Amino acid sequence: MEEPLAELERVQTHLLQRISKLEQHSHLPTDSPLTKDPENLSDTDTDTVSRLSSILRTNSVNDFSFKRVASDYYDWPLEARRNTLSAASVHHLCKSIVLVNTQAPSDVVDCSDRNNSKYYVVVVQYSARFNAEAVRNFLYSLNNGTIAKKKFNLRLAPEEISAKLTGYGHNAVTCIGMKTDIPVILDEAIVKLTPDFFWLGGGEVDLKLGIRTSELIRFINPFIISCSSN
Repeated sequence: MEEPLAELERVQTHLLQRISKLEQHSHLPTDSPLTKDPENLSDTDTDTVSRLSSILRTNSVNDFSFKRVASDYYDWPLEARRNTLSAASVHHLCKSIVLVNTQAPSDVVDCSDRNNSKYYVVVVQYSARFNAEAVRNFLYSLNNGTIAKKKFNLRLAPEEISAKLTGYGHNAVTCIGMKTDIPVILDEAIVKLTPDFFWLGGGEVDLKLGIRTSELIRFINPFIISCSSN
């Protein structure tokens, strides 16, 4: 009897060791309150992560996570990107784009008036088609028709302008910790996602930020409008 019992104990010990290793190396779920995946701690231990984490925590945003991705991430289909981030769906993959109002009155040159700004950052899903006309109509209504509709013409800002305003390069733009306090427009479709935890740029090309939607909204106080279509 001793020999079978010893063999059983050996198998059980081996299984427990394997389970322990799997738990240590498993990816965190997207609804985890932790801010870093222990396996990738060194990959995300950068000045950008430290700075953005500090900004988020200071503003009572605690449910967020950084994830380092491969250099060819943007060449992948959305489903592959979703898998590497363990996102709930491809619709939870979002981006921040800087828009410029090319027809703004000559006295509108900055972002001091959030209702009538020269620039806006719009956060939209990769899986949706951005609708600039919806933003135009919203801003016209926001100003109660006091500004002619033709004075709103939102276009993608040149990369050099975007980088100067945000401090982030192409494919690295995020609406957190920008150099300029640019008004943010959040697509309503993102707010309706379940679970309410989505991914967007993290300040570096190969860095992604996952964040609880409700906490982000409370922090940045964006305009929330329907500005996309599938």
